Formats: sequence, C-alpha cells, structure tokens
Amino acid sequence: MAALLAGALLTDGCSLPGEGAGRGGGSGTGPVTLATGRDRAGYLQGLLDGWNAARPQERATLVELPDAADEVRAQLAQGLSRGSDRFDVVNLDVVWTAEFAQRGWIAALDEAQIPTDRLLPAAVGTGRWEGRLYAVPFVTNVGLLYYRSDVLESEGERVPETWADLARLARTVAPRHGLEGYAGQLLPYEGLTVNVAEAVASAGGRFLDGGGRVAVDGPQARAGLEFLAGGVREGWIPREALGFREEESRQAFQDGRLLFLRSWPYVYPQAAGAGSKVAGRFGVAPLPGPQGAGAAVLGGSNLAVGAASRHQRTARELIRYLTGVEVQRQVLTEGGVPPVWADLYTDAELVRRYPYLPVLRRGLETAVQRPSVAAYQQLSLAISAASYDALLGRGTADAAVSRMAADLREIVGG
Repeated sequence: MAALLAGALLTDGCSLPGEGAGRGGGSGTGPVTLATGRDRAGYLQGLLDGWNAARPQERATLVELPDAADEVRAQLAQGLSRGSDRFDVVNLDVVWTAEFAQRGWIAALDEAQIPTDRLLPAAVGTGRWEGRLYAVPFVTNVGLLYYRSDVLESEGERVPETWADLARLARTVAPRHGLEGYAGQLLPYEGLTVNVAEAVASAGGRFLDGGGRVAVDGPQARAGLEFLAGGVREGWIPREALGFREEESRQAFQDGRLLFLRSWPYVYPQAAGAGSKVAGRFGVAPLPGPQGAGAAVLGGSNLAVGAASRHQRTARELIRYLTGVEVQRQVLTEGGVPPVWADLYTDAELVRRYPYLPVLRRGLETAVQRPSVAAYQQLSLAISAASYDALLGRGTADAAVSRMAADLREIVGG
C-alpha cells in the first residue's frame, strides 16, 4: 500500500484532467474550483449554487474526487505538489493540514478575517500549523455508537456503556435476532486507524506524546487493539467487517444486519430516511470504553486555498461564505453533516429536528485528535497495517503494538 501511494505521488508523466502547468499563486478574483472527495449526501452543489447566483463573475465549480480518503489525498497531493492551479479551494481531511502546510501546498490565511471565535474550538485547532491558520473548519465529525433500540428494548437491555456490556450484547442478543454483533470500519485504510485510535485512547493510551515521541508501546494500546482483535476472534465482530469502509458499514446497519455500529454522524439521516430498514428503530450514544464512556476521534474536513491558485482573493471569500452561519445551517439540514458553527448545536429548532445533536456536541467536546505531524500519512499506514494483521489473527495484539511502535519510531524519529 505504501509503495503504491508513493508511486502515485512521484509519477511525473500522469496529469489530472484540466491541470495547468503551475503558473504560481495569485491574489486576484475570478472563477474558482472547490476540490473535494465524493459528496455522499449530494448537497455541495446546492451550496455553490447560492454563491454562483450572487457572484456570476466568480463562479465556483465543484470538482469531485474519489470516495476513499487515501485516493483523495493522493490526487490533491499530485496536483498541488506540481504547482497545478486546478485546485483553488481544497477540502482537506483534518489530519492533512500539517503536511499540506509544511510542504507549501496551501496558503496561510489571515485569522482576523475568519470568525474563529464562533466556531468549535477543537475544530479550529485542526486548521493550524506552527501557530498559523492554514485551513478553516468546514464540517466536523466524531465517532458515535449506533444501536438497534427496538432490539435492546425487547430484551430489556440498556445501551452499553462499557466494552464488556457491548461484547456481551453483541455475542448473545444479536444472534437471537438474526443479527451480527458489532462493526466499524476495519479495512486497512484511514478508517481502521481511526477505529484503533479510539480503542487505544479509550484504554488511556496514545500513539505519540505531547512532544511528538512514540508512546504507543504500552499496556493501554495493547488493551485497545485486543478489544477489536478479540471481537473478531470471538465472532461478535463479523469477519465481513474486515472489508468495511464507511459506506459498507453504513449499508450493513441500514439494511438491518447489525446490532451495533461505530460510525460518523452522516449515517443518522440516511438510516432514518425513506427506504431504510431501521428507520425509527435505532438510536445513537457515545462510544463505550473499558470502564465507562470511551474516547471518540475528531474527524471532519477543513477548507484551504491552493498555493498556486490564481484567484486567491475569491478563494478566500468562498471559504468565508461556506463557513458562515447560514451556509453552516444548510450543511446540517441539507447534507446531514455536523456543522462547525458552535451556536447551531443549541438551536432549539435544530435540536428538535436532529435529536442526536446534544450527544454529538458532548462527543465533540471530549474528542481526541489524531497526531498533527507532516508525516501523518506514513504514520497512519503503519498503524493500519500492524493492526490489520492482529485482526486477521496473524499475530497477537502485543506483537502488533510492538511492531507499530518500531515503525512509528522510524517515521517520526523518536
């Protein structure tokens, strides 16, 4: 996987459709593009339609890249590293800010022009690198536990608050109702890194310490990985889940095949919508941990200006438009995605319409961030590769964590 990714980034002769030769950045105004991963909810074009109606001379065009985060990053990195001006505004996973800023692929922003004090503080932090703002949070995310409320109620069971409760219910109750127990995103990609990060953090561990040194080689990380590996071994996590990304896991829950699912908030409106077999029969709760509430990883995406954009003034204005309160309301109501404007989480009308908002806000307030390092992609690949071997039963969780620690020391040098 690492070799394939490296090859994709180093290929000189393969250009993306419509790429220019990299004419350097500019501060002017004019048409711009918004490059993003696939819009699963289909709401982004509607947001841009509002912009385009008001600014026809500075029209914004949506450029949708693949669905998988790793492929999105590879295409953005390929274009930006070569100085292409194809991407004016880029929608970045929160863990990419440090790398893209360090490599000079995105332009620093004037924080005085952004109402960061009205946005969720944790989300704003993901847009900074070395004390400067390089990206503005656009949507946020945090892991949640989806559960079949009808099944638990019929059994007289409460929503699990600990790993032991989750495992017991997944192992005993799920089969009685023809369901699999629990699933997350366990294919070896960024999704698996996130699932492992949550398990490790829930057990009190972390990958790197505050100084950027490797801290994963300890009992907490071993306990976190063993929670997942043991679930596969014991059967309450189906082996099918080892091939799940976000969409496969959502579909499994929405089709009524799972008792529990760890996923992002975007699942809620789809699972509650027309055609869903679990509409009106599920709920959401914080992720469980060893002794109580667990840790959830902060996700989401940030908007940044491509350093080679010729229309950077328009690009910055588009970011301000997309992160303003009215568009942020649309992000939730039309996209079903958590907004970054803090006041929206206490809006009475929205809370009535989206009853999971209070649970989501609590999760966002305590969410853990993944390491903010320029070499994050290599770090993530090392974590997911070692973890996947443990899930497959090719070795113990202890051995996987030891291998992970050794690989991370090579990557970050500490």
